[in-house]
Amino acid sequence: MRYLVIIRPTRTGYSADAPDLLGCIATARTIKGVQKLMSEAMALHLDAMRKHGEKIPKPRKRVQLDADEFDDGDICTWIDVPSLQAVS
Repeated sequence: MRYLVIIRPTRTGYSADAPDLLGCIATARTIKGVQKLMSEAMALHLDAMRKHGEKIPKPRKRVQLDADEFDDGDICTWIDVPSLQAVS
């Protein structure tokens, strides 16, 4: 599965969140680092949702962006969620 992720610059690097997976976030010093950690965080987040019997949200297929919602340096991308075995 592939989810939309928004990556934002911070004072110490980058933070990422997935609008379809509320509460799933990651931070790292580099863009590549935050992408890797976010991929792993999403796999763990989805696994926890499954274990608790929560409904897994379907990834967005389309996105409507409003330029006023983003700052310079913000990045929108999709990140593939690996199988949990690949994260362990």
